Amino acid sequence: MLENELLEIIYDDQIILIVNKPSGLLTHQSKMSSERDSLVDRLRSLYINPPSPVHRLDRPTSGIILCSYSKEASRTMGEFFQEGKVQKQYVAVVRGYTKDSGQIDIPLKKDGEGDFQNAVTRYKTLKQIEIDVPNNQHATSRYSLVRLYPETGRFHQLRRHMAAIGHPILGDTSHGDLRHNRIFEKYFSNTRLLLHSDKLTFPHPVSGNVLSIEACISGIMENIMRQFTEKYFLQADD
Repeated sequence: MLENELLEIIYDDQIILIVNKPSGLLTHQSKMSSERDSLVDRLRSLYINPPSPVHRLDRPTSGIILCSYSKEASRTMGEFFQEGKVQKQYVAVVRGYTKDSGQIDIPLKKDGEGDFQNAVTRYKTLKQIEIDVPNNQHATSRYSLVRLYPETGRFHQLRRHMAAIGHPILGDTSHGDLRHNRIFEKYFSNTRLLLHSDKLTFPHPVSGNVLSIEACISGIMENIMRQFTEKYFLQADD
């Protein structure tokens, strides 16, 4: 369904390349999927010397993916990720009213299995809404727009952490709330995970200069944000 959607290139200096991955696109080919379309495949079709992703995003998550043109740059960036020199920021729409800010320190199993690993996520509430849609015993439904700061990079970390504190991300079919997913599908025509990686800050692998790259939100998530801002959101201090 994404074959005709152009791949947005945010930054390219022939050492690293940064793309804004659309929701629904695999980063790499997966044994779990028979689809032939992936970010890696698209890069191979666009470049003679195709850059390779240094990290990945879950298929339903949109936003920034950093790629490199050489093994040396990939190795350096991999070390930066391991050493915590790369700061990632996300925005998400979640169920319920979250606190103004908080930290989630809940260990998670690798790939959902095996030993527990340390996992930390900080969050900040940007806006909150209450819409006139009944939900179970409640006459209305409440949601929050949050900024998420993962300090570690575990499997489905943001999705699992937000679900663990009772505020699952909307559109999450693995760890979310089906009832609220249906509300967003019915009233906002949303069928995607409302999670977007919108900012990445890191040292350049060659120059060492700190880059701060942002990726705009597009498509249905942008429409939802605009509708909420104009019609539903009660403004909170950013």
